[in-house]
Amino acid sequence: MKSASKWVLMFCWLGALSLVTGYTRFGRKAFPPDFVFGLGSAAYQYEGAAREDGKGQSIWDTFAHTPGKIVDNSNGDVADDQYHRYKDDVKLLADLGVDSYRFSIAWTRIFPNGRGKVNTKGIAYYNNLIDELLKHGIRPFVTIFHWDLPQALQDEYGGFLSEKIIKDFVNYADVCFKAFGDRVKNWVTINELISVSVYGYNYGSLAPGRCSKAVGNCSAGNSAIETYIVNHNLILSHAATVKLYRDNYQKTQKGIIGITLVTHWFLPHSNTLADQRASRRALDFFFGWYMDPLTRGEYPTTMRAILGARLPRFTEEQSKLVKGSFDFLGINYYTGMYAIDDSSIQNPLNNNFTQDARATLVYERNGVLIGPQGGADWLHVYPRGIRELLNYVKDKYNNPPVYLTENGIDDSYNLSMTMQERLNDTWRINYHSKHLLYLALAIKDGCNVKGYYGWTFMDDFEWSGGFQSKMGFYYVERNNNLTRRARASAHWFKDFLHN
Repeated sequence: MKSASKWVLMFCWLGALSLVTGYTRFGRKAFPPDFVFGLGSAAYQYEGAAREDGKGQSIWDTFAHTPGKIVDNSNGDVADDQYHRYKDDVKLLADLGVDSYRFSIAWTRIFPNGRGKVNTKGIAYYNNLIDELLKHGIRPFVTIFHWDLPQALQDEYGGFLSEKIIKDFVNYADVCFKAFGDRVKNWVTINELISVSVYGYNYGSLAPGRCSKAVGNCSAGNSAIETYIVNHNLILSHAATVKLYRDNYQKTQKGIIGITLVTHWFLPHSNTLADQRASRRALDFFFGWYMDPLTRGEYPTTMRAILGARLPRFTEEQSKLVKGSFDFLGINYYTGMYAIDDSSIQNPLNNNFTQDARATLVYERNGVLIGPQGGADWLHVYPRGIRELLNYVKDKYNNPPVYLTENGIDDSYNLSMTMQERLNDTWRINYHSKHLLYLALAIKDGCNVKGYYGWTFMDDFEWSGGFQSKMGFYYVERNNNLTRRARASAHWFKDFLHN
């Protein structure tokens, strides 16, 4: 689609919004007065300084340096060098006019080996970043764990494969609350648990890269078992951390604490009852896997019936600990998919998460894609899904306070593109505009949405996609001293925020 056509489409969508909201210009005034707008990041993707000031090695340091794991053989050793450039980056955020900046703390900057002596230089860095944000009127929205587990704990007892991780996780979080909780009022315990458990232990495509040999190219692992054990320990680590915060810090620090989940929206591939059930089953495996324990203290009935003994069980005490263990829910949403019933698979030869949901997930129906593809083959634009998902959360899970903690689209690096083409990202404007439209509609539906964080502030190390995947509002010139250059989407977002 040509750029001119994209602009025409965008203005059609904005016209539709004006009919719904009463605003002829699509900006922040279409949202509640206290609605929070921000941009997001994560430590390993942004900071760099991988071996500076006492920082220890994480499983992502190890994984990214393993040949063949990252598409462009890159790593996060330098990333965007935000560790050294945070003051300039905060100025860019302030110029945009964001209310908040979402970032994560690197566990190995605080505890180089996962526990033991606190690294004071790591504490100093985050104190400086938080203070710089507050100086510019930007609220810090902090994730305690965004995948970068200390390698020392992985080596010692298998990381999240062992319940021992819970004690070490809570100890790490305790130091974060003590050091930063006087100024941080929004805490996320863990980002995207499913990315750790499924992509780290079922497919092996993310750190630590474990899976069954029949599923992926891994040297060790058991997709059928480890995926569910790891996820169970992630949930328990989250719940124990929330209890710590509520018992020891929340009353005096007056903050709130939650968790961030990610899911696609799933539509039935056909109008058959079987496909309708398959779409709900897929939602249970991707989303109910977390929301049912968090709201009811137990895994979904569908998962228990299919997985049997492979799915860990909560003790009565654990169930009480997990149930209600969030003040708000973070949701990352990017795309939608169709679900085709595959319930005929009763005893798959190679048990793993892909087959366990008994649903084949695809992006097309009758030869038509659910939406235009982004740079990655997993991301197809389906903005309506953000409204449908939020209404699903409202109706099924009691309408909790929700922050959209990630939403964005990538484009793949192309050597033939001119700088002007790289900066003129009209498709990204189109993507965010449409999703914000449906977000505004969801709020009018009564969904309790409190904020929106675009992903991401600037191009970064996009995990197994390396630096080929470009998702930033700011382009980073990797061959020119990591110079930040505002894309058209950054100018659009600034205008949006200033209405």
